[in-house]
Amino acid sequence: MNKNVTIYTSSLCGFCYRAKSLLNKKNILYKEIDIDLNQEKRSEMVKRSNGRTSVPQIFYKNYHIGGCDDLFKLAAENGLKVFDN
Repeated sequence: MNKNVTIYTSSLCGFCYRAKSLLNKKNILYKEIDIDLNQEKRSEMVKRSNGRTSVPQIFYKNYHIGGCDDLFKLAAENGLKVFDN
């Protein structure tokens, strides 16, 4: 199973839930990384996102999409069609 989308999340994050719901609705497979208790993964997320510390942070392969609002904007522009699973 090829998962080209990675989403860094936190368990109590409503925006994370919304982003994952959209990906699920569009049948887009993703790898979820919960950063709540994992400082190493949190640091990885901050580095990959050029300093962003909020969640979710979403990536397609090595391309940084951004957060929940960015994902919904991309979906509105039919940009999610490029996400191949």
